[in-house]
Amino acid sequence: MSIKEAGFQDVALNDLEAMSVGERDAMPFGIVGFGADTIVQTYNATEARMSGLDPSTVIGVPFFDAVAQCMNNFMVAQRFEDEPRLDAIIPYVLTLRMRPTKVRLRLLADPDAARRYILIER
Repeated sequence: MSIKEAGFQDVALNDLEAMSVGERDAMPFGIVGFGADTIVQTYNATEARMSGLDPSTVIGVPFFDAVAQCMNNFMVAQRFEDEPRLDAIIPYVLTLRMRPTKVRLRLLADPDAARRYILIER
């Protein structure tokens, strides 16, 4: 499967790391990549459009403390702390800055990867 064919459920963390900004922007789901310090390093165009947040205001900011406080809980943020290797899809409801919106989140982490990822399928 090529990177361009990879979907929400099957795109690999290594593929996300290897994608160009343009490739991430072309994905039909939101992609947020951040370091172990939770500072946002990647915020794709799809997520920017769906969230209404400009990437320039999100890159360089702590994700769970300043961007997505509604994910700063045991279901999302804490899992990145507790599980160094993570690939999980969970149903979720986004509530910050919007009407409650049902989504699926995919949480991806690996100790050998530079970034951790949250994929958001609306």
